[in-house]
Amino acid sequence: MPEVSELLLHRRKELLLSPAEMGVADRSSSVPVDALMFAAGRAVARAARRFGPCRTLVACGPGNNGGDGKVAARLLAQQGWPVAVATYGKPAISHPHPPAGEETTAVPFRREEALRADLVMDAVFGAGFRGTLPQEVEDVLNDAKRVLAVDVPSGLDGGAGQPRGRVRPADLTVTFARLKPGHLLLPGRSLCGETVLADIGLPEAAIAQAGAKTWRNTPALWSLRRPGSLDHKYTRGHVTVLGGAIMTGAARLAASAARRGGAGLVTIDALGSADVYRAGEPGVVVMENDVPGLLEDERRQVWVCGPGLSAGAARESLPLLLEAGRQVVADADALAAYAGHPEGLAGCAVLTPHEGEFSKLFGPVGNDKLAAARRAAKQVGAVVLLKGADTVIAAPDGRAAINDDAPPWLATAGAGDVLAGLIAGLLAQALPPWEAACAGAWLHGRAAALAGPGLIAEDLPARLAQAILEGSAS
Repeated sequence: MPEVSELLLHRRKELLLSPAEMGVADRSSSVPVDALMFAAGRAVARAARRFGPCRTLVACGPGNNGGDGKVAARLLAQQGWPVAVATYGKPAISHPHPPAGEETTAVPFRREEALRADLVMDAVFGAGFRGTLPQEVEDVLNDAKRVLAVDVPSGLDGGAGQPRGRVRPADLTVTFARLKPGHLLLPGRSLCGETVLADIGLPEAAIAQAGAKTWRNTPALWSLRRPGSLDHKYTRGHVTVLGGAIMTGAARLAASAARRGGAGLVTIDALGSADVYRAGEPGVVVMENDVPGLLEDERRQVWVCGPGLSAGAARESLPLLLEAGRQVVADADALAAYAGHPEGLAGCAVLTPHEGEFSKLFGPVGNDKLAAARRAAKQVGAVVLLKGADTVIAAPDGRAAINDDAPPWLATAGAGDVLAGLIAGLLAQALPPWEAACAGAWLHGRAAALAGPGLIAEDLPARLAQAILEGSAS
Protein backbone atom coordinates (compact mmCIF):
# COMPACT_ATOMS: atom_id res chain seq x y z
CA MET A 1 0.00 0.00 0.00
CA PRO A 2 1.41 3.48 -0.85
CA GLU A 3 2.65 5.68 1.99
CA VAL A 4 0.30 8.36 3.35
CA SER A 5 2.38 11.13 1.74
CA GLU A 6 2.09 9.39 -1.64
CA LEU A 7 -1.68 9.04 -1.26
CA LEU A 8 -2.02 12.74 -0.45
CA LEU A 9 0.03 13.63 -3.52
CA HIS A 10 -2.05 11.34 -5.74
CA ARG A 11 -5.22 12.77 -4.24
CA ARG A 12 -4.15 16.32 -5.08
CA LYS A 13 -3.50 15.24 -8.66
CA GLU A 14 -7.04 13.83 -8.94
CA LEU A 15 -8.62 17.13 -7.89
CA LEU A 16 -11.00 18.59 -10.47
CA LEU A 17 -11.33 22.35 -10.88
CA SER A 18 -14.50 23.98 -12.11
CA PRO A 19 -13.97 26.90 -14.51
CA ALA A 20 -14.58 29.35 -11.65
CA GLU A 21 -12.12 27.53 -9.41
CA MET A 22 -9.55 27.47 -12.20
CA GLY A 23 -9.96 31.23 -12.45
CA VAL A 24 -9.24 31.58 -8.73
CA ALA A 25 -6.12 29.43 -9.11
CA ASP A 26 -4.91 31.51 -12.05
CA ARG A 27 -5.43 34.76 -10.14
CA SER A 28 -3.72 33.34 -7.04
CA SER A 29 -0.66 32.24 -8.97
CA SER A 30 2.69 33.94 -8.59
CA VAL A 31 3.50 32.89 -12.16
CA PRO A 32 2.80 35.66 -14.72
CA VAL A 33 -0.08 35.09 -17.13
CA ASP A 34 2.28 35.32 -20.12
CA ALA A 35 4.40 32.47 -18.75
CA LEU A 36 1.36 30.26 -18.14
CA MET A 37 0.06 31.06 -21.62
CA PHE A 38 3.38 30.16 -23.21
CA ALA A 39 3.52 26.87 -21.29
CA ALA A 40 -0.04 26.06 -22.35
CA GLY A 41 0.65 26.85 -26.00
CA ARG A 42 3.81 24.76 -25.93
CA ALA A 43 1.85 21.80 -24.50
CA VAL A 44 -0.72 22.14 -27.28
CA ALA A 45 1.96 22.32 -29.97
CA ARG A 46 3.62 19.23 -28.52
CA ALA A 47 0.33 17.31 -28.56
CA ALA A 48 -0.32 18.36 -32.16
CA ARG A 49 2.74 16.45 -33.33
CA ARG A 50 0.82 13.20 -33.28
CA PHE A 51 -1.09 14.48 -36.33
CA GLY A 52 2.20 15.04 -38.15
CA PRO A 53 3.14 18.25 -39.98
CA CYS A 54 0.02 19.18 -41.89
CA ARG A 55 -1.93 22.18 -43.11
CA THR A 56 -3.30 23.61 -39.85
CA LEU A 57 -5.87 26.29 -39.08
CA VAL A 58 -5.68 27.70 -35.58
CA ALA A 59 -9.09 29.16 -34.71
CA CYS A 60 -8.58 31.65 -31.90
CA GLY A 61 -11.11 33.35 -29.66
CA PRO A 62 -10.93 36.62 -27.71
CA GLY A 63 -9.83 35.19 -24.33
CA ASN A 64 -6.83 33.39 -22.91
CA ASN A 65 -7.84 30.29 -24.87
CA GLY A 66 -7.13 32.19 -28.06
CA GLY A 67 -3.80 33.32 -26.63
CA ASP A 68 -2.81 29.73 -25.99
CA GLY A 69 -3.73 28.94 -29.59
CA LYS A 70 -1.56 31.74 -30.98
CA VAL A 71 1.44 30.54 -28.99
CA ALA A 72 0.91 27.04 -30.36
CA ALA A 73 0.52 28.43 -33.90
CA ARG A 74 3.83 30.28 -33.67
CA LEU A 75 5.69 27.27 -32.29
CA LEU A 76 4.33 24.92 -34.97
CA ALA A 77 5.13 27.40 -37.72
CA GLN A 78 8.69 27.68 -36.43
CA GLN A 79 8.91 23.90 -36.84
CA GLY A 80 7.93 24.18 -40.49
CA TRP A 81 4.19 23.51 -40.30
CA PRO A 82 1.96 25.41 -42.74
CA VAL A 83 -0.14 27.33 -40.20
CA ALA A 84 -2.92 29.86 -40.68
CA VAL A 85 -4.58 31.77 -37.85
CA ALA A 86 -8.22 32.86 -37.89
CA THR A 87 -9.37 35.10 -35.03
CA TYR A 88 -12.96 35.37 -33.81
CA GLY A 89 -13.75 38.60 -31.95
CA LYS A 90 -11.33 41.11 -30.46
CA PRO A 91 -8.78 39.99 -27.85
CA ALA A 92 -9.56 41.04 -24.29
CA ILE A 93 -7.73 44.24 -23.39
CA SER A 94 -6.73 42.95 -19.92
CA HIS A 95 -4.87 39.99 -21.41
CA PRO A 96 -3.64 40.91 -24.90
CA HIS A 97 -2.74 37.98 -27.09
CA PRO A 98 0.88 37.32 -27.96
CA PRO A 99 1.63 37.75 -31.66
CA ALA A 100 1.12 34.62 -33.72
CA GLY A 101 4.44 35.22 -35.43
CA GLU A 102 5.52 36.17 -38.94
CA GLU A 103 5.69 32.50 -39.89
CA THR A 104 1.90 32.20 -39.71
CA THR A 105 -0.72 33.49 -42.13
CA ALA A 106 -3.74 35.49 -40.97
CA VAL A 107 -6.96 34.38 -42.66
CA PRO A 108 -10.66 35.24 -42.23
CA PHE A 109 -12.70 33.29 -39.69
CA ARG A 110 -14.71 31.37 -42.29
CA ARG A 111 -15.74 27.78 -42.88
CA GLU A 112 -13.87 27.75 -46.20
CA GLU A 113 -10.61 28.05 -44.27
CA ALA A 114 -11.54 25.06 -42.12
CA LEU A 115 -12.30 23.02 -45.24
CA ARG A 116 -8.82 23.76 -46.63
CA ALA A 117 -7.06 22.56 -43.47
CA ASP A 118 -6.10 19.03 -42.52
CA LEU A 119 -6.28 19.96 -38.83
CA VAL A 120 -8.22 22.67 -37.03
CA MET A 121 -6.97 23.74 -33.63
CA ASP A 122 -10.04 24.86 -31.65
CA ALA A 123 -8.84 27.67 -29.38
CA VAL A 124 -12.00 29.77 -29.60
CA PHE A 125 -13.72 29.33 -26.24
CA GLY A 126 -12.49 27.60 -23.09
CA ALA A 127 -14.13 25.75 -20.21
CA GLY A 128 -15.71 28.87 -18.73
CA PHE A 129 -17.76 29.73 -21.82
CA ARG A 130 -21.27 31.00 -21.12
CA GLY A 131 -24.14 31.66 -23.47
CA THR A 132 -24.74 29.81 -26.72
CA LEU A 133 -22.09 28.98 -29.28
CA PRO A 134 -22.35 31.50 -32.16
CA GLN A 135 -23.47 30.10 -35.50
CA GLU A 136 -20.31 31.36 -37.18
CA VAL A 137 -18.14 29.37 -34.77
CA GLU A 138 -20.32 26.28 -35.15
CA ASP A 139 -19.97 26.43 -38.93
CA VAL A 140 -16.19 26.75 -38.91
CA LEU A 141 -15.54 23.98 -36.38
CA ASN A 142 -18.10 21.51 -37.67
CA ASP A 143 -16.58 21.64 -41.16
CA ALA A 144 -13.17 20.58 -39.82
CA LYS A 145 -11.70 17.23 -40.85
CA ARG A 146 -9.89 16.77 -37.53
CA VAL A 147 -9.99 18.90 -34.39
CA LEU A 148 -7.53 19.43 -31.57
CA ALA A 149 -9.35 21.32 -28.80
CA VAL A 150 -7.59 23.65 -26.39
CA ASP A 151 -8.95 23.16 -22.84
CA VAL A 152 -12.37 21.92 -24.04
CA PRO A 153 -14.18 21.84 -27.38
CA SER A 154 -15.69 25.29 -27.89
CA GLY A 155 -19.19 25.52 -26.47
CA LEU A 156 -18.72 22.80 -23.85
CA ASP A 157 -19.50 23.81 -20.27
CA GLY A 158 -16.39 22.72 -18.38
CA GLY A 159 -18.26 22.54 -15.09
CA ALA A 160 -21.29 20.47 -16.07
CA GLY A 161 -20.12 18.72 -19.24
CA GLN A 162 -23.09 20.05 -21.20
CA PRO A 163 -22.90 21.49 -24.75
CA ARG A 164 -24.05 25.06 -25.28
CA GLY A 165 -24.77 24.76 -28.96
CA ARG A 166 -23.68 22.44 -31.76
CA VAL A 167 -20.32 21.42 -30.32
CA ARG A 168 -17.89 19.73 -32.70
CA PRO A 169 -16.45 16.62 -30.98
CA ALA A 170 -12.68 16.82 -30.71
CA ASP A 171 -10.28 14.10 -31.78
CA LEU A 172 -7.92 15.25 -29.02
CA THR A 173 -8.30 17.74 -26.17
CA VAL A 174 -5.41 19.31 -24.27
CA THR A 175 -6.19 20.86 -20.90
CA PHE A 176 -4.00 22.33 -18.19
CA ALA A 177 -3.05 21.91 -14.51
CA ARG A 178 -6.16 19.90 -13.56
CA LEU A 179 -9.05 18.26 -15.37
CA LYS A 180 -12.44 19.95 -15.15
CA PRO A 181 -15.63 18.09 -14.22
CA GLY A 182 -16.84 18.55 -17.79
CA HIS A 183 -14.01 16.36 -19.06
CA LEU A 184 -15.51 13.41 -17.14
CA LEU A 185 -19.24 14.08 -17.05
CA LEU A 186 -21.31 13.04 -20.04
CA PRO A 187 -21.72 14.09 -22.77
CA GLY A 188 -18.61 16.20 -22.25
CA ARG A 189 -16.34 13.19 -21.93
CA SER A 190 -17.37 11.88 -25.34
CA LEU A 191 -17.10 15.34 -26.92
CA CYS A 192 -13.51 15.75 -25.71
CA GLY A 193 -12.23 12.54 -27.31
CA GLU A 194 -8.85 11.61 -25.89
CA THR A 195 -7.91 14.12 -23.20
CA VAL A 196 -4.33 15.06 -22.37
CA LEU A 197 -3.58 16.84 -19.08
CA ALA A 198 -0.54 19.13 -19.29
CA ASP A 199 1.46 20.59 -16.42
CA ILE A 200 2.00 24.29 -17.14
CA GLY A 201 3.71 25.20 -13.88
CA LEU A 202 0.67 26.45 -11.96
CA PRO A 203 1.80 26.26 -8.31
CA GLU A 204 0.08 23.79 -5.98
CA ALA A 205 -0.45 26.64 -3.53
CA ALA A 206 -2.50 28.52 -6.12
CA ILE A 207 -4.59 25.41 -6.83
CA ALA A 208 -5.23 25.01 -3.11
CA GLN A 209 -6.58 28.57 -2.97
CA ALA A 210 -9.42 27.52 -5.26
CA GLY A 211 -10.99 25.45 -2.46
CA ALA A 212 -12.16 22.72 -4.83
CA LYS A 213 -13.95 19.69 -3.35
CA THR A 214 -14.40 17.53 -6.44
CA TRP A 215 -12.17 14.64 -7.46
CA ARG A 216 -11.85 12.01 -10.11
CA ASN A 217 -12.66 8.76 -8.33
CA THR A 218 -9.50 6.68 -8.00
CA PRO A 219 -7.90 4.67 -5.17
CA ALA A 220 -6.16 7.88 -4.08
CA LEU A 221 -9.41 8.88 -2.36
CA TRP A 222 -9.67 5.92 0.00
CA SER A 223 -7.67 3.17 1.69
CA LEU A 224 -9.07 -0.33 1.95
CA ARG A 225 -8.77 -2.05 5.31
CA ARG A 226 -6.35 -4.97 5.36
CA PRO A 227 -7.23 -7.83 7.72
CA GLY A 228 -4.74 -8.26 10.56
CA SER A 229 -3.44 -11.39 12.24
CA LEU A 230 -5.77 -10.86 15.23
CA ASP A 231 -8.90 -10.28 13.15
CA HIS A 232 -11.91 -12.58 13.27
CA LYS A 233 -15.25 -12.50 11.48
CA TYR A 234 -16.81 -9.96 13.82
CA THR A 235 -13.90 -7.50 13.71
CA ARG A 236 -14.25 -7.52 9.92
CA GLY A 237 -17.85 -6.41 10.25
CA HIS A 238 -21.32 -7.89 10.01
CA VAL A 239 -23.69 -6.98 7.16
CA THR A 240 -27.39 -7.82 7.20
CA VAL A 241 -29.34 -7.80 3.93
CA LEU A 242 -33.12 -7.62 3.97
CA GLY A 243 -34.49 -10.15 1.49
CA GLY A 244 -37.90 -10.08 -0.18
CA ALA A 245 -40.18 -13.01 -0.92
CA ILE A 246 -40.26 -12.72 -4.72
CA MET A 247 -37.19 -10.97 -6.19
CA THR A 248 -34.85 -13.15 -4.16
CA GLY A 249 -31.89 -12.87 -6.51
CA ALA A 250 -31.34 -9.20 -5.64
CA ALA A 251 -30.64 -9.83 -1.96
CA ARG A 252 -28.48 -12.84 -2.81
CA LEU A 253 -26.33 -10.75 -5.14
CA ALA A 254 -25.97 -8.03 -2.51
CA ALA A 255 -24.99 -10.58 0.13
CA SER A 256 -22.41 -12.18 -2.15
CA ALA A 257 -20.83 -8.80 -2.90
CA ALA A 258 -20.70 -7.86 0.79
CA ARG A 259 -18.83 -11.09 1.53
CA ARG A 260 -16.42 -10.68 -1.39
CA GLY A 261 -15.93 -7.05 -0.42
CA GLY A 262 -14.45 -8.13 2.90
CA ALA A 263 -17.26 -8.29 5.45
CA GLY A 264 -16.57 -11.02 7.99
CA LEU A 265 -20.15 -12.19 8.28
CA VAL A 266 -23.26 -11.66 6.15
CA THR A 267 -26.85 -12.46 7.07
CA ILE A 268 -29.94 -12.39 4.88
CA ASP A 269 -33.06 -11.61 6.89
CA ALA A 270 -35.82 -13.06 4.72
CA LEU A 271 -39.10 -11.17 4.95
CA GLY A 272 -41.05 -14.14 3.66
CA SER A 273 -40.10 -17.73 2.93
CA ALA A 274 -36.42 -18.32 3.70
CA ASP A 275 -36.10 -21.65 1.86
CA VAL A 276 -34.81 -20.17 -1.39
CA TYR A 277 -32.14 -18.24 0.49
CA ARG A 278 -31.07 -21.33 2.44
CA ALA A 279 -30.53 -23.09 -0.88
CA GLY A 280 -28.03 -20.41 -1.92
CA GLU A 281 -24.42 -19.85 -0.90
CA PRO A 282 -23.64 -21.92 2.21
CA GLY A 283 -21.54 -19.17 3.77
CA VAL A 284 -24.51 -16.79 4.14
CA VAL A 285 -26.47 -16.95 7.38
CA VAL A 286 -30.24 -16.92 6.78
CA MET A 287 -32.78 -15.65 9.30
CA GLU A 288 -36.51 -15.27 8.84
CA ASN A 289 -38.43 -11.99 9.26
CA ASP A 290 -36.87 -10.87 12.51
CA VAL A 291 -35.69 -7.25 12.14
CA PRO A 292 -36.45 -6.25 15.77
CA GLY A 293 -34.74 -9.37 17.10
CA LEU A 294 -31.65 -8.92 14.94
CA LEU A 295 -31.35 -5.28 16.00
CA GLU A 296 -30.76 -6.46 19.57
CA ASP A 297 -27.34 -7.64 18.39
CA GLU A 298 -25.11 -4.56 18.49
CA ARG A 299 -22.65 -6.21 16.15
CA ARG A 300 -25.14 -5.86 13.30
CA GLN A 301 -24.27 -2.28 12.47
CA VAL A 302 -24.60 -2.28 8.66
CA TRP A 303 -27.73 -3.14 6.69
CA VAL A 304 -28.75 -3.24 3.04
CA CYS A 305 -32.37 -2.21 2.54
CA GLY A 306 -34.19 -2.30 -0.78
CA PRO A 307 -32.93 -4.81 -3.35
CA GLY A 308 -35.88 -7.07 -4.24
CA LEU A 309 -37.64 -6.10 -1.03
CA SER A 310 -40.90 -4.34 -2.12
CA ALA A 311 -41.71 -0.75 -1.28
CA GLY A 312 -44.15 -1.75 1.44
CA ALA A 313 -41.60 -3.87 3.28
CA ALA A 314 -39.02 -1.11 2.96
CA ARG A 315 -41.40 1.41 4.55
CA GLU A 316 -41.92 -0.96 7.47
CA SER A 317 -38.28 -1.89 8.00
CA LEU A 318 -36.22 1.20 7.24
CA PRO A 319 -37.56 3.36 10.13
CA LEU A 320 -36.64 0.56 12.56
CA LEU A 321 -33.08 0.47 11.27
CA LEU A 322 -32.66 4.23 11.40
CA GLU A 323 -34.17 4.54 14.87
CA ALA A 324 -31.66 1.96 16.05
CA GLY A 325 -28.81 4.09 14.64
CA ARG A 326 -27.66 1.53 12.08
CA GLN A 327 -25.72 2.36 8.93
CA VAL A 328 -28.03 1.68 6.00
CA VAL A 329 -27.32 1.40 2.28
CA ALA A 330 -30.68 2.24 0.68
CA ASP A 331 -31.27 1.04 -2.86
CA ALA A 332 -34.07 0.01 -5.23
CA ASP A 333 -37.37 -0.48 -3.34
CA ALA A 334 -36.20 1.58 -0.36
CA LEU A 335 -35.81 4.52 -2.75
CA ALA A 336 -39.13 3.81 -4.46
CA ALA A 337 -40.86 3.71 -1.07
CA TYR A 338 -40.03 7.38 -0.47
CA ALA A 339 -40.55 8.80 -3.96
CA GLY A 340 -41.34 12.49 -3.55
CA HIS A 341 -40.53 12.29 0.17
CA PRO A 342 -36.74 12.01 0.42
CA GLU A 343 -36.84 13.16 4.04
CA GLY A 344 -37.84 9.60 4.89
CA LEU A 345 -34.32 8.53 3.90
CA ALA A 346 -32.59 11.02 6.20
CA GLY A 347 -30.21 9.14 8.44
CA CYS A 348 -29.17 6.56 5.85
CA ALA A 349 -25.45 6.21 5.24
CA VAL A 350 -25.57 5.86 1.44
CA LEU A 351 -28.31 6.14 -1.19
CA THR A 352 -27.63 4.51 -4.58
CA PRO A 353 -30.23 5.77 -7.08
CA HIS A 354 -30.01 5.59 -10.84
CA GLU A 355 -31.26 8.68 -12.65
CA GLY A 356 -34.88 7.52 -12.79
CA GLU A 357 -35.00 6.81 -9.06
CA PHE A 358 -33.23 10.07 -8.32
CA SER A 359 -35.78 12.04 -10.35
CA LYS A 360 -38.69 10.47 -8.45
CA LEU A 361 -37.04 11.31 -5.15
CA PHE A 362 -35.52 14.74 -5.72
CA GLY A 363 -36.81 15.96 -9.07
CA PRO A 364 -35.09 15.94 -12.48
CA VAL A 365 -31.31 15.78 -12.55
CA GLY A 366 -31.25 18.60 -15.13
CA ASN A 367 -28.16 19.81 -16.94
CA ASP A 368 -25.76 19.64 -13.99
CA LYS A 369 -25.50 16.14 -12.56
CA LEU A 370 -22.76 17.11 -10.15
CA ALA A 371 -24.75 19.98 -8.64
CA ALA A 372 -27.92 17.88 -8.46
CA ALA A 373 -26.16 15.11 -6.50
CA ARG A 374 -24.63 17.64 -4.12
CA ARG A 375 -28.01 19.27 -3.43
CA ALA A 376 -29.61 15.89 -2.76
CA ALA A 377 -26.84 14.80 -0.39
CA LYS A 378 -27.14 18.00 1.60
CA GLN A 379 -30.95 17.72 1.69
CA VAL A 380 -31.03 14.23 3.22
CA GLY A 381 -27.74 14.30 5.11
CA ALA A 382 -26.55 11.14 3.39
CA VAL A 383 -24.03 10.21 0.73
CA VAL A 384 -25.77 10.08 -2.64
CA LEU A 385 -24.27 7.84 -5.31
CA LEU A 386 -26.01 8.86 -8.53
CA LYS A 387 -25.37 5.93 -10.84
CA GLY A 388 -24.56 6.02 -14.53
CA ALA A 389 -21.66 5.87 -16.94
CA ASP A 390 -20.51 9.04 -15.15
CA THR A 391 -21.44 8.08 -11.59
CA VAL A 392 -21.31 10.96 -9.10
CA ILE A 393 -20.71 10.32 -5.41
CA ALA A 394 -21.67 13.34 -3.28
CA ALA A 395 -21.38 13.85 0.49
CA PRO A 396 -23.47 16.22 2.62
CA ASP A 397 -20.37 18.35 3.31
CA GLY A 398 -19.94 19.15 -0.39
CA ARG A 399 -17.26 16.63 -1.32
CA ALA A 400 -17.92 14.89 -4.60
CA ALA A 401 -16.20 12.42 -6.90
CA ILE A 402 -16.86 11.42 -10.49
CA ASN A 403 -16.35 7.78 -11.46
CA ASP A 404 -15.59 7.59 -15.17
CA ASP A 405 -14.03 4.20 -15.85
CA ALA A 406 -16.92 1.73 -15.64
CA PRO A 407 -17.35 -0.24 -18.90
CA PRO A 408 -20.70 -0.10 -20.76
CA TRP A 409 -21.40 -3.80 -20.27
CA LEU A 410 -21.93 -3.03 -16.56
CA ALA A 411 -25.44 -1.94 -17.59
CA THR A 412 -27.07 -5.26 -16.74
CA ALA A 413 -29.79 -6.39 -14.34
CA GLY A 414 -28.53 -7.03 -10.84
CA ALA A 415 -25.37 -4.95 -11.10
CA GLY A 416 -26.87 -2.32 -8.80
CA ASP A 417 -27.63 -4.96 -6.16
CA VAL A 418 -23.98 -6.00 -6.25
CA LEU A 419 -22.90 -2.38 -5.78
CA ALA A 420 -25.20 -1.87 -2.78
CA GLY A 421 -23.86 -5.00 -1.09
CA LEU A 422 -20.26 -4.10 -1.85
CA ILE A 423 -20.63 -0.65 -0.28
CA ALA A 424 -22.19 -2.24 2.79
CA GLY A 425 -19.25 -4.63 3.06
CA LEU A 426 -16.84 -1.71 3.02
CA LEU A 427 -18.89 0.21 5.60
CA ALA A 428 -18.76 -2.84 7.86
CA GLN A 429 -14.95 -2.59 7.75
CA ALA A 430 -15.14 0.96 9.12
CA LEU A 431 -14.72 2.95 5.92
CA PRO A 432 -16.61 6.25 6.26
CA PRO A 433 -19.71 6.46 4.02
CA TRP A 434 -18.27 8.73 1.31
CA GLU A 435 -15.06 6.75 1.06
CA ALA A 436 -16.98 3.46 1.07
CA ALA A 437 -19.23 4.68 -1.74
CA CYS A 438 -16.27 5.93 -3.78
CA ALA A 439 -14.35 2.69 -3.26
CA GLY A 440 -17.44 0.64 -4.06
CA ALA A 441 -18.05 2.47 -7.33
CA TRP A 442 -14.43 2.07 -8.44
CA LEU A 443 -14.15 -1.59 -7.46
CA HIS A 444 -17.50 -2.33 -9.10
CA GLY A 445 -16.34 -0.82 -12.38
CA ARG A 446 -12.95 -2.49 -12.20
CA ALA A 447 -14.54 -5.90 -11.53
CA ALA A 448 -16.73 -5.38 -14.58
CA ALA A 449 -13.72 -4.50 -16.72
CA LEU A 450 -11.95 -7.65 -15.53
CA ALA A 451 -15.02 -9.76 -16.37
CA GLY A 452 -15.20 -8.32 -19.88
CA PRO A 453 -18.04 -8.19 -22.43
CA GLY A 454 -20.81 -10.68 -21.87
CA LEU A 455 -20.88 -9.79 -18.18
CA ILE A 456 -23.87 -10.76 -16.06
CA ALA A 457 -24.28 -9.61 -12.47
CA GLU A 458 -23.34 -13.02 -11.09
CA ASP A 459 -19.85 -12.58 -12.58
CA LEU A 460 -19.06 -9.48 -10.53
CA PRO A 461 -18.49 -10.83 -7.00
CA ALA A 462 -15.89 -13.35 -8.16
CA ARG A 463 -13.89 -10.55 -9.83
CA LEU A 464 -13.81 -8.37 -6.72
CA ALA A 465 -10.76 -10.10 -5.25
CA GLN A 466 -8.55 -8.97 -8.15
CA ALA A 467 -10.14 -5.51 -8.17
CA ILE A 468 -9.42 -5.14 -4.46
CA LEU A 469 -5.80 -6.17 -4.96
CA GLU A 470 -5.43 -3.51 -7.67
CA GLY A 471 -7.21 -0.88 -5.60
CA SER A 472 -4.96 -1.59 -2.61
CA ALA A 473 -1.76 -1.41 -4.65
CA SER A 474 -2.56 1.81 -6.56
